[in-house]
Amino acid sequence: GEDVSQLVDVCRQRIVFETLDELAACLQAMAADTEVRVVRVKNRYDPDFDDRASAGFRNVSVNLCIVSEETLRFGVERHVVEVQLLLLHFAEATAESAHKAYVAFRNVRGE
Repeated sequence: GEDVSQLVDVCRQRIVFETLDELAACLQAMAADTEVRVVRVKNRYDPDFDDRASAGFRNVSVNLCIVSEETLRFGVERHVVEVQLLLLHFAEATAESAHKAYVAFRNVRGE
């Protein structure tokens, strides 16, 4: 479609953690930050997550907006960004080609 308000990963960043506790602490910090508005969280590390839905790709994907004086001043407080949280051992094992395969898979599904 032509509704650009549905774009949520034009701006994307990845943070890599050595432990699940560190990853969880980051999620808690995001949730506690008064300037962060979490829009959606996809936990692809959840044991119930069917990795066939992501071609085996695993992470925690957080879509969020920053609502601050500065973003309000520039009118971008509704801009949704994606922050991918990955465990180090998975990030190292995931080759660039694996992520490209996931993106192609997702695009075929229309996501």
